[in-house]
Amino acid sequence: MSGETALLSSAPVMKAAAAGAAAGPIVDVGAFSVAVTSRIADVEAVWRQLEAAGVESPGQSYDFIRLWVRERAVPERDQLYLVGSVGSVPVALMALQRRTAFGVRVLTWFPGTHVGCHAPLVDRQRLAALGSEGRRAFWRALTAKIADADVVYLRAVPAESEGHDGTFDELGRAVAVDTLYRARFASWEECDRIQRSRSRRKHDRQQGERLSAMGEVAFAEMRNGDDVDQALSTMFRQRSARFKQMGIRDIFALNNFAGFYRAALRTDSHVDVRLHVLQLDGQIVATRYNIVHGERMFCLISSMSDDQAIQSGSPGKQCLLRVMQTVFDAGIRIFDMGAGFTDEKRHWCNEQTVLRQHYVALTWRGRLAVAAHERFQTTRAWIKADRRFISLRRSLGRILHRKSWQSGEVDPG
Repeated sequence: MSGETALLSSAPVMKAAAAGAAAGPIVDVGAFSVAVTSRIADVEAVWRQLEAAGVESPGQSYDFIRLWVRERAVPERDQLYLVGSVGSVPVALMALQRRTAFGVRVLTWFPGTHVGCHAPLVDRQRLAALGSEGRRAFWRALTAKIADADVVYLRAVPAESEGHDGTFDELGRAVAVDTLYRARFASWEECDRIQRSRSRRKHDRQQGERLSAMGEVAFAEMRNGDDVDQALSTMFRQRSARFKQMGIRDIFALNNFAGFYRAALRTDSHVDVRLHVLQLDGQIVATRYNIVHGERMFCLISSMSDDQAIQSGSPGKQCLLRVMQTVFDAGIRIFDMGAGFTDEKRHWCNEQTVLRQHYVALTWRGRLAVAAHERFQTTRAWIKADRRFISLRRSLGRILHRKSWQSGEVDPG
């Protein structure tokens, strides 16, 4: 492994002295060391050590990213793993993929928009102990070891991590762009009591009665190794229909991303997948594809039938209701529903976290790219908020969707 420090240690060696409470401890920059490699196996021990304290996203899971790299056939030259240590103790790990966009060499997260949020995997307490200036010096020392790139682009990083506010404040430039929604409950009883009013329960019951009047309703949870082919095919078909209706390109079928989600459900993936399925007279009318890590569950994909007759029974909401009734009494304590506001998140989520884009410009070309991308993000947010642009955006999306199919770019999986 290439690098400048051993990655495993049992005791911290921090050179710090007490300082004012606002500034935090003074850290000797010489105490920082950084290891760099393009082989994911080189960082497995440190990665598993850090993720044992819990993850914010499947993108922080070693097994998830290992599977992603393998199934997506990411060349080793395009993989970059950095481990930053204080003394001999690993404090942060960043897993990045090299890409080129408009001639700019970019390092960014492997799964991109396929997971709701991303962040460096860190020892939260030790990072917090560095204080603001110490963290700034630490992140600079980490990113200074990056070569052959113009910019590090870290999308959808939470502003708060398990009670630690501002964990990543000093990591480059940051722009708030979205909100992450989570449901955190000790049991279904607590969730039901806090999140559902009497009118909400009545509404859910009425929707359930309408769906039951159409046929026999069944709900099931499928796991790794189960016969999931039909369920997955239906899910991707339903998502594709929904994307087409919204004028959005099918991100799951594009370049056969569907293949990764199928691979994750194999018994040898080491990724814990829970596929929740709602059926009406034996036909799948709604699904939810979730990843479980410890006591956390992350929803990556949801779908429902586009049959107007069935939609009157709200199969998507009825599927989610059954998920909520099931998972909190089965050991899940946090259910991450991803970024972006929807009715289901308003109904069920009791936690919201600001997501930010972080940029670290490494060259003059990178500085120009950051300025342009920040302007793009601002303009996109303005367009999304202006209802006058909704029809135009959807029309353009339908054109792109149709052209991608005609050109053979899309593999329906």
